Amino acid sequence: MVGGMTTQLAVHLVVDDPQAAAEWYAAALGARETSRVNLPDGRPLTVELRLGDTVLAVAGEVPAAGMRTPAALGGTPAAFHLPVPDTDAAWQRALAAGATEFEAPHDAFWGDRTAQFLDPSGHRWALDQHLRDVPAEELAAHVAAMFG
Repeated sequence: MVGGMTTQLAVHLVVDDPQAAAEWYAAALGARETSRVNLPDGRPLTVELRLGDTVLAVAGEVPAAGMRTPAALGGTPAAFHLPVPDTDAAWQRALAAGATEFEAPHDAFWGDRTAQFLDPSGHRWALDQHLRDVPAEELAAHVAAMFG
């Protein structure tokens, strides 16, 4: 809540090609286009999509303005986590659309089946299927074993 109003985060990604990215997110993640702003030559400047209840806008690189893709910058420190009903099916769909494997599907100690991939512009996505609620003590024991 911000100022008494519910706040929803919208995501704006810099991509290599907004048209190709919009098509990729539709094929890989089931996003659907809601609007677009075209340049005078007809190419899209920005394509707005819906991914579940999230607004996902994509726009092309403008290096002179500091707008670059993660691939152009050598990677990304962030990952977008997408809740899915079936991590393995979503993973196969993303790979079939051309995603690059980052972390194969596995059951994580925090109770999710998860996997991560890179999209064609280098953005990192995690697919999360909740399997079980993990008690705080069990989480703490896993973290202690990993980092202690």
